[in-house]
Amino acid sequence: MKDLIDIHVVLSTADDMQDYHDDPQAASDNLNDILFLLFDHIDNDWEVEDIEKCLQYCWQVWVHDSHLGELDPEDFQQIVDHLLATWEDALNEDELN
Repeated sequence: MKDLIDIHVVLSTADDMQDYHDDPQAASDNLNDILFLLFDHIDNDWEVEDIEKCLQYCWQVWVHDSHLGELDPEDFQQIVDHLLATWEDALNEDELN
């Protein structure tokens, strides 16, 4: 179902980060790297709605994080691994609705 998702629709811009980060471009670049990595690691058999929720959840959590612009690629992998490991539990607890 991933082929039905256009990841570029979810990506951020520096303008999205203006109100939250000292370096909006770095924050936007890092969020986009996390979103691309997350999308790459999502199983192909996920439902479209679940993929969209996961990407939106990631976006909403990280856009406000003051350390977003300071993260490095090693952090991205840990973030994605943690999100995917806990995603099913989050859906079951209705945290995302």
